[in-house]
Amino acid sequence: MKFVRKTGFVATAAIIAAGSCAAFAQTPAPALATGQPTKAYLPIPAFDTSSIDTSANPCDDFYKFACGKFAANHPIPPDQDGVDNFYALFNVNTQRLNEILTKAAEGGASRSPEEQKIGDYYKACMDTDAINAKELAPVQPLLDEINAVTSKRELPALIGKLQRVGVDVFFGYGEQQDLKDATKQIALIQQDGLGLPEKDYYLRTGAKDETIRQQYVAHVAKMLTLAGSTPEQAQKDAVAIMAFETALANGSLSVTDMRDPEKTYHLQPIATFEASIPGVNFGAFEEAIHSPRVSEINNATPQFFPVLMEQIRSNDLETLKAYMRYHLLTTVAGRLPSQFDQENFDFYGRKLRGQPEQAPRWKRCSNSVDAALGEALGKVYVQHYFAGDSKARMLQMVNDIETAMSNDIEQLTWMSPETKTRAKQKLHLVANKIGYPEKWRDYTKLEVKPDDALGNSLRANSFENDRQLNKIGKPVDLNEWQMTPPTVNAYYDPSMNNINFPAGILQPAFYDPKEDDAVNYGHIGAVIGHELTHGFDDQGRKFDGKGNLTDWWTPEDAKNFEARTDCLVNEYGGFTAVDDVKINGKLTLGENTADNGGLVLAYMAYLERAKKEGIDLEAKKDGYTSPQRFYIAFAQNWCENSRPESVRAQVLSDPHSPDHFRANGAIVNQPGFAEAFGCKKGTPMVPVDSCRVW
Repeated sequence: MKFVRKTGFVATAAIIAAGSCAAFAQTPAPALATGQPTKAYLPIPAFDTSSIDTSANPCDDFYKFACGKFAANHPIPPDQDGVDNFYALFNVNTQRLNEILTKAAEGGASRSPEEQKIGDYYKACMDTDAINAKELAPVQPLLDEINAVTSKRELPALIGKLQRVGVDVFFGYGEQQDLKDATKQIALIQQDGLGLPEKDYYLRTGAKDETIRQQYVAHVAKMLTLAGSTPEQAQKDAVAIMAFETALANGSLSVTDMRDPEKTYHLQPIATFEASIPGVNFGAFEEAIHSPRVSEINNATPQFFPVLMEQIRSNDLETLKAYMRYHLLTTVAGRLPSQFDQENFDFYGRKLRGQPEQAPRWKRCSNSVDAALGEALGKVYVQHYFAGDSKARMLQMVNDIETAMSNDIEQLTWMSPETKTRAKQKLHLVANKIGYPEKWRDYTKLEVKPDDALGNSLRANSFENDRQLNKIGKPVDLNEWQMTPPTVNAYYDPSMNNINFPAGILQPAFYDPKEDDAVNYGHIGAVIGHELTHGFDDQGRKFDGKGNLTDWWTPEDAKNFEARTDCLVNEYGGFTAVDDVKINGKLTLGENTADNGGLVLAYMAYLERAKKEGIDLEAKKDGYTSPQRFYIAFAQNWCENSRPESVRAQVLSDPHSPDHFRANGAIVNQPGFAEAFGCKKGTPMVPVDSCRVW
């Protein structure tokens, strides 16, 4: 379970679990008895004229102009919590994966070893009759181990065993590149173990948060009751679990502080860390989780562990056992009988995110295979759906945008020549990865059975855990990917200093080889610029070109940078996302900086490309000039129709601003926008004072 210090275009977990950046093009079709879709999903057009509201003035509200008809055209299906371009493509890709998996699941001697694994994994996941018939038998051995604990001295080994199969109890453990020596891979330990999304869910006041906490306690009690506890005991345990997790939340850093690498880097000898957890056999934990015995560790949240130790001491053993039982059950609920699966969704999907229905099984199982065997499945996906010319075209766009950034750095008036030189040195060291890995991952040692859904999931988690922890003390693999090829996302990794664009996002609407450059630079070009800018946002700027956390800025330049980012903090912090909940300008600063800078760079690159190719910028297509098409395409990345519960959950814990504000929030700061649409200074989209970092 590697804690990757990367910054993505959207949150991957949200895409997989129908989360904050969910999108969808049409109402889902009824499922056949086999669980397969009956109707094809289609991407939203790259230049979506049906979403444009020509009655809206683009100078007053550009989002309303570019996306004003989107919500009416795209009602939210009951199995999703929102609709936008990302989920539209996610559904297209999921259907493609499903076609691959359905064929692989049919069996036959002609299957390759990889096809056997992905096919059998999918087949077992889809067999709900077998899952229901087995009841709790597949998870009973782990429940028995929890129930058999008679002393807190036994906890380290049991925690390690649970974490190895993906049950994140008490704290988090993994590996990472050393933030100050990117050539090293080290162990990492940090706060974790909460059942609600982040610490403030336990601590905020107000009726809505009180209701969520009450619903969480009721949910925990229901899960424990389903597993065999009496309702009275389950309720008592649920209340105690809530109190325990609230104490852990009090000892945790905020989601905003967790973004700051300087606050989460505390490399220390293992003896120093062990002294902070007296009486704990940490070696037993390492052995159980299959970690090498480490000599040093990044204690990312040192304030957390004294709190954790006090709570373990002060709570009775039965409460700690109930806590572990619940987290085990919620982790594997999708592979347990339907009542567990439905109850888990009822809280985390319906109550927390406002999603009326769970996604159909074929979608969830297809993406479970992608999560467990992503490069085995991705290899087949790439063969079918990612053409070589797309990779070549992407590399050209990346080079254009990197050139634009180099020119932009040179022209900055607020940065000294010394820091400019270092910034360009870092820029020129950025590695570009497009589509898929150069070397595919080997899953030979992962056992997959066609009739063991839960066992397959636990073994896949163990396989990935062991693969990650085996990196500790080994040379860094610069070619490794942290997203699977079909993923509809992109990311920048500051320790690797690379930008990564999986094949899954290099599809319409984000990249359409049939569309003109204006549209593609507005769509995927802005994504490229976004990821590149992450290398120089409030987090990324703290790392040098070799991926080390080091200060390469002059004090005056750092002060100038922070003055400019403070402008973005204030701008986005003034947006009310839903009800009385405002965007957290500090939490979203990195993504907002990347949105703003990335769009500037993409437009600069497009203008230069248009000049080289002799494109008439004023010539109209679909009624719009090329600059207008560029900005409309960008805004349409963020056309959305979202449930208010989903928006609220996103704003409280996600570093990405809600879609609407990602469009207008960046547009108001674009130097080329006013000319493109003939907007006068002082109109809402062209304010007298605007923000500009990059």
